[in-house]
Amino acid sequence: MIMSKESEVKEASEKFYAALNKMANGDAGPMSDAWTKSKNATAQHPIGGRTLGSDSVLESFAKVASIAKGGNIAISDQQIDVGEDMAVETGMEKGNITLAGHTAVIDQRVTNVYHLEKGVWKLQHHHTDLSPAMLDVLAKLNATE
Repeated sequence: MIMSKESEVKEASEKFYAALNKMANGDAGPMSDAWTKSKNATAQHPIGGRTLGSDSVLESFAKVASIAKGGNIAISDQQIDVGEDMAVETGMEKGNITLAGHTAVIDQRVTNVYHLEKGVWKLQHHHTDLSPAMLDVLAKLNATE
């Protein structure tokens, strides 16, 4: 059965959100399979800043996983627009994550950009709104250092 490009991108999105939930529960390993291995990979996380290059992006998720002890994050209101080798997904991320004992509610806009690499859609860019709840957890963690 031949899948449509939109179905393929939706499958890549499901792989990313499964990996994001593994990360929220302490395991960033599956992120590697969801992301491009390109210097063009970028992430703009809910705590601010911009991370460039696949190694740095994967390292940023591993850093979160090292203090994550529970969480669940899902995309809703998903909209996918697919071109020849690039696709854009927008929606709302909702859920929660517990970092070093502090729980933050996730409720933010998200944009994900996928790139078709050797016949497989891989995440190339992940961008969310700044999250006041995540920034509050970060402030609490910095205060205890």
